This record gives sequence, C-alpha cells and structure tokens, in this order.
Amino acid sequence: MMRPSIRWMLGIALVALLQGCATVANPDPRDPLESINRTVFGFNDAVDRAVLKPVATAYVNTVPALGRTGIKNFFANLDDVWSAVNNALQLRGQAFGDSVGRVMVNTTLGLGGLVDVASDLNIEKHPANFNITLGRWGVGAGPYVVLPLLGPYTLREVGALPIDNRGNLVNQLGDEATRTGLTVVDLVDTRAGFLGAEDVVSGAALDRYSFTRDAYLQRQRYQVYDGNPPDEEPSEP
Repeated sequence: MMRPSIRWMLGIALVALLQGCATVANPDPRDPLESINRTVFGFNDAVDRAVLKPVATAYVNTVPALGRTGIKNFFANLDDVWSAVNNALQLRGQAFGDSVGRVMVNTTLGLGGLVDVASDLNIEKHPANFNITLGRWGVGAGPYVVLPLLGPYTLREVGALPIDNRGNLVNQLGDEATRTGLTVVDLVDTRAGFLGAEDVVSGAALDRYSFTRDAYLQRQRYQVYDGNPPDEEPSEP
C-alpha cells in the first residue's frame, strides 16, 4: 500500500510489452513469465544491494530500537484504518470491529499510534487490503509477476494497487514533502524488518528466485483463506 502509483503503471507497461518473450522451457504454471520475472528479480536485487540494504542497515544502526518500534507502530496503525474498510467490504464483522477498536485505542491511548496499546489489550490485528478483498470475493490471483523496483505481485494484486494506494492515508496528505518523507521512512523501516531474514533465505534455498516466489504465493493464499487454505491449489485464470 505504500508503493507509488506511477511505478506500478510503469511496471504494468513493461510486463505488457514483454509477456510474449518468456523462454523458460517448462515454467511453473503460476509463473508463465518466469524468464522475464527472473531478469527483473535480478535487477531489483542489484538495486536493493546497492541502495536499499545499506540505507536500511544504517537506519538500524543509528535509530534506537525503541524509536524503530514507534515508527513501525505508527504505520501499522495507519494500515489498520484501511484494514477496517476492507474487513467491512468482506463482511467480516469481528475483524472490522477489532480493526476499528485498534485504531481508536492506539490513536488515543497509544500517542497517535506510536505505542501498540491494542495488542497489550489483546485486540487482534486483522490485516486486509483490496487485493485480499478481491480474493475473498472469488477473484483469482492470476499469474505471478515481478515489477521493476516494486518486487513480487500477483496479477490480482497489481489490479488492486490503484485502490490500495488511495486507501493509504499517507497518500492523502496534501503536503508533498511530508508525504514523500513519510513514504521513504516507511519503505526504509519495512526493508529493515527483512534484514534478519536474508541469511535464512540464502541458507535454505539454492534458487533464491523460486524460494521467494513460492513463499510469496503461499503467503497470499494464507491471507485470502484466513490462514486455512484448501489442500489443493485451485485453478485460477
């Protein structure tokens, strides 16, 4: 939800231009553009190693843990607002009520969301966005795609991006400098959260691309099926 809309349009254009060029002999049925996706994955990885990872590492080394926790809680509180909207669209009454309750408690007692009081009160978090809403209403995930700079997506998720971007409260701020600054902070904080996972991925997988793809698609299914997906992968357009 934090990714700029201009970039997703550029990514879609690139995929549209190249979708007939896949050369992998036997691509995974979920990943018909595997050859292109691997190329984009390599590009994104190079950018990450050159720019994002060093910045995220510096962030972790300079910002105290308490400050990073406050930043993470602040953006999580904003996410709960959009989660409440989507849980309502999914007709999930308990999840909607919990999401609204979390926003109210954390915004007031939690100093604008810097402190996650709601979790201490055992108010459950129910992350949701428009991509998940579409999935729960029966829209298939579609093929796996890797977009330049943005990373892994399903086609359904790409289609939901414009609405999810509008639902991000940071994007509703009128002051461009503030909006850009908060977006950058959120991006860096999110990337910092994955620093510890890199060794696990590198140690567990001979093929980082396949490992990342399979983990991503599995996570998508778990979100759509609320942690209880069917045993067999359903056929999807």
